[in-house]
Amino acid sequence: MSLSVLRAPLRRAFFSATPRAPVRTTFRKFSTPPTTPKSSNTLLYTSLGAAVAIGAGLYVYNSSSATAKEAATTIKSVTQVVKSKTKFTPTKEDYQKVYNRIADLLDENGEYDDGSYGPVLVRLAWHSSGTYDKNDNTGGSNYATMRFDPEALHAANNGLNIARTIMEKVKKEFDWISYGDLWTLAGVVAIQEMQGPKIPWRAGRIDGFAKDATPDGRLPDATQGSDHLRNIFYRMGFNDQEIVALSGAHALGRCHTDRSGFEGPWTFSPTTFTNDYFKLLFDEKWVWKKWNGPKQLEDKKTKSLMMLPTDYVLTQDKSFKKFAKAYADNQEVFFQDFSKAFSKLLELGVPQSQFVSTEPWELKTTDEQQRK
Repeated sequence: MSLSVLRAPLRRAFFSATPRAPVRTTFRKFSTPPTTPKSSNTLLYTSLGAAVAIGAGLYVYNSSSATAKEAATTIKSVTQVVKSKTKFTPTKEDYQKVYNRIADLLDENGEYDDGSYGPVLVRLAWHSSGTYDKNDNTGGSNYATMRFDPEALHAANNGLNIARTIMEKVKKEFDWISYGDLWTLAGVVAIQEMQGPKIPWRAGRIDGFAKDATPDGRLPDATQGSDHLRNIFYRMGFNDQEIVALSGAHALGRCHTDRSGFEGPWTFSPTTFTNDYFKLLFDEKWVWKKWNGPKQLEDKKTKSLMMLPTDYVLTQDKSFKKFAKAYADNQEVFFQDFSKAFSKLLELGVPQSQFVSTEPWELKTTDEQQRK
């Protein structure tokens, strides 16, 4: 992680690839329905349930601007918490079942892109979290506001309706999970199942309202340079090292002209999470692509790969280059730093008091479960 001016539909494609997932070494058969958990986070859910139920009721009753959609969301949120309070409290094992169901769906449609929904789920998790502004504590993954217009229609979110539709299948089976938890967990599943590092994750996000949706312009614009990247990521609370580490998500997926305006994959294996993105940045000769689309680069040798201006700047900016080169030289270092940065990204905007555990969990991959 000298440019032409683009129209809105062509902007903010920094993480707008439609991804895919790696070939799995084992056959998946882990999808199971939720069961009544034996242990609990009862106190947290009871308190949160009461607070949300009262607050939601007052909001719908008192606010003349509450829309039908907001009211419906309120009822859904309250129902979700009340279920947790009166019927059962989801445990880590219950979230592992959700993980397994998402994993089942990754390559459900082999015709999609490179054969996997994995990359587009990473993008959903990223874009639903990357709207956070530390200055006023708005945005982030807590309210899952991409469900609402106009945020769902922001140019940076083009194509993410595909990912949200896929996740609806899981939501119907596990209706107790919030959208914020579901979407961020989907990103964890995709990274881990595509042979990436373990991503620490924990539950606790709640569903919000249309009024909580963030304004356009909070996600990176791929046509910009290093100053823009710092403005966007510093606003979220990241530093230069974390900016570069998160950029490594471009090891997955590809860009589409009908979404971001850009076209092509970053790597030769876009459904496998590796440090190839950084290796290619330094090992290949990159030239400006001659075409009618927005300004992007292509590898001189095969002309089959692409890099965005915001990718190439990692080799030009002195501070960014230091970290990018380190990741190109050592995949283990990249995996460690990406895991920390991505886990941090997924928790942006979520009050610590909402989380159901003091420390994040490491959920098992489907391969790990089968080996056991």
